[in-house]
Amino acid sequence: MRNKILITGAGGFIGGHLTNLLKKNNNVICLDKKPLIEWYQLHDECENLINNLMDYSFIKYLLKECKQVFHLACNMGGMGFIANNKTDCMLSIIPDANIVKCSIERNIEKFFFASSACVYPDYAQGEKLTDLKEDTVYPAMPEDGYGWEKLFVERLLTNAREEGKLDSRIARYHNVYGPIGSYNDGREKAPAAMCRKVAECVLGKSKEIEIWGNGNQTRSFMYIDDCIEGTMKVFNHHKFDIFNIGSEEQVSINKLLDTVEDVAGSKFPRKNVVGPRGVLNRNSNNEKVREILKWEPTIKLHDGIEKTYHWIYDRMSTV
Repeated sequence: MRNKILITGAGGFIGGHLTNLLKKNNNVICLDKKPLIEWYQLHDECENLINNLMDYSFIKYLLKECKQVFHLACNMGGMGFIANNKTDCMLSIIPDANIVKCSIERNIEKFFFASSACVYPDYAQGEKLTDLKEDTVYPAMPEDGYGWEKLFVERLLTNAREEGKLDSRIARYHNVYGPIGSYNDGREKAPAAMCRKVAECVLGKSKEIEIWGNGNQTRSFMYIDDCIEGTMKVFNHHKFDIFNIGSEEQVSINKLLDTVEDVAGSKFPRKNVVGPRGVLNRNSNNEKVREILKWEPTIKLHDGIEKTYHWIYDRMSTV
């Protein structure tokens, strides 16, 4: 008998790719608050529903026959979005609490939560290059708004597990990118934004590339295929735990742009402008996921950017 699974945020970037995998062997309910026309991927084999997690009675009814929940829904985007929408990001704790409470009441067998590297404290991500281990999240000082929302849900699920109310798994994603996602709506992350900016220059729509700050801030970027594989490794782990799911290939924003330009085969003038840049340095530490789950990302930045750039360029060239 096929398992029945709910994926919240299924109309989003990661949710759409995750559905592609899970629908092969499960009956998947896809839930998102966006109109279907705004979903990045639609799945004819699945039940695609438009509603939000504020409707408690609807969610409780929806979970009546579900065995598992993948909770990916949240109000987020790249640094430009989360820096200017802290209140909206924080208000996601209300639907978060609803889905957790409903899952407890419906005795859901297993609950997956998509957390974020934004839960790590600002003071650990300054001038000194440091890797972020899972047990370094406290004393807490996460990214204002979005980071606090994610950390709150982590604590909620930790408490629920300790009290025997809900079996869950948590993955802290580090800057996921790839095709079939945001690149021009104000929610795009740095890899997609850089791919778009380079494509605009290649297509003659722009003459220079703007960079927020000096471009020396560093990040690690994880391709979507690695993200989905890592998600399932975490989900299938035999007990509650929290894992970093991210690349250790740390690069500056300037180096990221170099990589995109290399893929495009062209270089363009750069202009440094004032803009939200987030913490100075952030990188995933994968010691725990390597040791316990025997897994780590394998797709190199250049290879992932190549696929992402060509997907974005093809869409921009037809407009």
